[in-house]
Amino acid sequence: MSGRSGAAVRALVVAKAPVAGQVKTRLGADVGLEQAAGLAAAALLDTLEACTTAYGAEHCHLALAGDLAGAVASTDLLAAVAGWTVHEQRGEDFADRLVAAHADVAASGPGPVVQVGMDTPQLTPALLEATAEVLQEHDAVLGPAEDGGWWVLGLRDPRDAAALAGVPMSTAHTHRDTAAALAARGLSVGTTTVLRDVDEVPDADAVARAVPGTRFARRWHALWGVGA
Repeated sequence: MSGRSGAAVRALVVAKAPVAGQVKTRLGADVGLEQAAGLAAAALLDTLEACTTAYGAEHCHLALAGDLAGAVASTDLLAAVAGWTVHEQRGEDFADRLVAAHADVAASGPGPVVQVGMDTPQLTPALLEATAEVLQEHDAVLGPAEDGGWWVLGLRDPRDAAALAGVPMSTAHTHRDTAAALAARGLSVGTTTVLRDVDEVPDADAVARAVPGTRFARRWHALWGVGA
């Protein structure tokens, strides 16, 4: 798929290697840290597959904190990013790491980028493509999350992610603050579907029920000994 400029749309996934005790710790408080890491790995695999299907591995970037070789499901994860460009995350806080990740994509050449995390295993190629389509009419697109954050950021020019510097992340008004920062940079900001992040048990249960065919849902239901 190509953007308005004719350049290919790139996917950018910002993620942590799923290692017990380092990911999904809020979920892990209820299901155990090992189980939480396994669920994070399943969610990341679902996300990587959706991006590869939507844009092709050659147009996909992973901004990674940690090492997949030491993660849960490392063999599957390393296979899933074959053909991807992998960048090491850098920056003092999450906003800085997002800015740096988009800058790394920008350095690979011109064209729009659609950035997601690893908290929405219900992601589909259709949702990614719909986000990119909004960039035909807007400089940026921001997909709201139910908790007040956002699950996707699309930018016609990834260098415009510089607007995120200093925006507080993981708050109940991160979506509002991010949209305001993008608008203050002079960008027109479109919107797309609202999704629910998986942070705690009710989130995981709701998402697994909504998308029973995903790796995440299968692992979640297996954890509780029920069929998907």
